Amino acid sequence: MEPLFDVLQTPFLGKAIWIWLLFAAIVITLLALDLGVLHRDDGEIGVRESLQLSGGYIGIALLFGGWVWWYLGAQSGIEYFTGFLIEKSLSMDNVFVIALIFTYLAIPRQYQHRVLFWGIIGVIVLRALMIGLGAALVGQFGWVLYLFGAFLVFTGIKMWIVADHMADIANNPLLKFLRRRLRVTREVEGNAFFVYRQDPQSGKRERWVTPLFLALCLVEFIDLVFAVDSVPAIFAITNDPFIVYTSNIFAILGLRALYFALAAMVHRFKYLKYALALILVFIGAKIFLVGVIGKIPAVFSLSVTFGLIAGGVLLSLWKTRAQPFPPQAP
Repeated sequence: MEPLFDVLQTPFLGKAIWIWLLFAAIVITLLALDLGVLHRDDGEIGVRESLQLSGGYIGIALLFGGWVWWYLGAQSGIEYFTGFLIEKSLSMDNVFVIALIFTYLAIPRQYQHRVLFWGIIGVIVLRALMIGLGAALVGQFGWVLYLFGAFLVFTGIKMWIVADHMADIANNPLLKFLRRRLRVTREVEGNAFFVYRQDPQSGKRERWVTPLFLALCLVEFIDLVFAVDSVPAIFAITNDPFIVYTSNIFAILGLRALYFALAAMVHRFKYLKYALALILVFIGAKIFLVGVIGKIPAVFSLSVTFGLIAGGVLLSLWKTRAQPFPPQAP
């Protein structure tokens, strides 16, 4: 037992291995419950169920953050909650694009959860690779943080300028590439990503991909694009890979559950993108201000982030109060 105890205490990316295993066990349990128990059969997820599931995910994320605060200290706790809030808010912009993907590819609501679930598996792996690379770069080259800061300011300004523009799914380069290279069925084939059909040219039985697979690829691609913004944003708050990764994953897990409620209310968050743009500019500028006024307290960053998000949401709801909600599954 003693050698095992020593192994579990071995540091990995700044934290003992047992802490990483604890986090991994929580995530695996949540995913197993999600697919194996709560959504074993395909079915539409209504707004009410979406809010309930999201509330559960957020509750678990907050409990984990409370444990981080208690075990790793107040500074780590504040950084975790700041990272969680930033990732959660930036990922909400992701929802708008995912809704467009499902609409363009005509993915029925009862199969959308399947795409989102397997999408999160890819996100967990991709975010681990990106955060590991980011941690290595920041650790070896401190000036990389200034590149992150400049990139965040540029991205924030760009997001403000194009806030009213809709993503053009039809001209997405990945979608065009997949349609050129793969055999794609005309319609969704149940919950299958792949089916076998006779090729009309060769007459042979070949494997075809369905629009569900195209949706999965696009969701992964879009998340990768958004991660280019969110990962540097959290590294601007903390260099601790454990805080960066756990806050990222918990925020994304909950957002997938919240998707079905947010997708029904996309039209009500008209001004949220402007708030997100200001958050990116603030975080990027904060990196450069450290050399002038010193390190900005994490609690101040948390307060500003929360205030901007709350302001964007409240302003959106007020300005769009006369717009009716579209009918959704109960």
